This record gives sequence, structure tokens and C-alpha cells, in this order.
Amino acid sequence: MKIIKQSVELLRITEHAEKLIEKAARTCYQSFDKQTEDSYKRLIKHLIQLGHHSVLEHASATFKIITNRAISHEIVRHRIASYSQESTRYCAYKDNIEVIVPYDIEKIPDAFNLWKKEVKNIEKTYKELLLKGISPQHARDILPNCLATQLIMTANLREWRYFIKLRNSKQAHPQIRQIAKDILNILYEKCPVIFEDLI
Repeated sequence: MKIIKQSVELLRITEHAEKLIEKAARTCYQSFDKQTEDSYKRLIKHLIQLGHHSVLEHASATFKIITNRAISHEIVRHRIASYSQESTRYCAYKDNIEVIVPYDIEKIPDAFNLWKKEVKNIEKTYKELLLKGISPQHARDILPNCLATQLIMTANLREWRYFIKLRNSKQAHPQIRQIAKDILNILYEKCPVIFEDLI
């Protein structure tokens, strides 16, 4: 068993996203005569305030997210996105399985030791099943929700705003909140006008 940390990495974002969004919005109103060097800032802020978010769909961002299987199940419920995720059906974990410690368990030593003991037992049983000829797609049924997974998620900037609003709320699970915060910080750095109201 190997304990790893959650992480978020930006793989790609539409180049000059805010300028592209301005161009899309000005196409609707044929207001190119009002375009200046920084007019996109005022226009995008205005559109967001009005709730006219459809123009944000012209730009997108792709992230690599490492989290556990339980949190990945929440992430992939966002339907206006594209996903590619590590497959427990085809990947046989013959070495140490990678896991992410749940937040609350991490804080209490006795709970952590109990959790660690059980995960090691699951790992041992999983490997024994593989040795007995059980395929990964069937042996995976005993793997824990804390099993680490990698996924690539692509969404347009409108959907990323929705994801962040929903998953960065106080009602969200602490681990998905951390992912949403990390994504927000990255997107704010790349497109400050689009995400500044969510900081």
C-alpha cells in the first residue's frame, strides 16, 4: 500500500480565452466598434452579472485530477464534460495499490492505524485473487473507495464555473472542495476576469 496525495494539474486551456469570449459576444451584437485593448474585461464582467454565460462555452480547459474512487464518482456526475479515467477493470494492481487517506481518518492516529490495517488486508486479498487467476475486472470488486485514481476532465469555462460553485460550497465533501479550490486558483490565474467573482 502506498499513500499518495490528491492533485490537480492543468493540461491545456484555450489560448487567449477571454479575448475569444469577447469576440463571440461582440459577434452577437455587432459591437466591434466598441472594442479596445481591455474592453473584454468590462464586457465579460457585465455578461456574467447578467447571467449571459453561453459565450463562456467557446473556451475550455483540461485538467488531470488525482483523487480517490469515491470522489471521482462525484466528479463524473457533471455531464457537460469529457472524461478519461484509469480503469480498474483493465489495470491489474500487482504492486502496491495507491490510496488517498480520508481527511477525518488522517487526523486521528487510532482511526488511521485501523484504516491502514484494513486497506493492507484488502490489498493482500486482491493480490491473492489475481494469483488464483481471477481477472482484474472481478477482483476489483473488493478494492476500497480510497483507491487512488487518475482522470482527465475537459469542460468549457461555463461548466467549470458551475463545477466550482457547486463543489467549492460548504456542503461539498472536503476532498472535492480542495479539488475545486485548486482548479479555481489555476483558472483565476489564467482567466482572472471570468473567475474573479468566485475567488
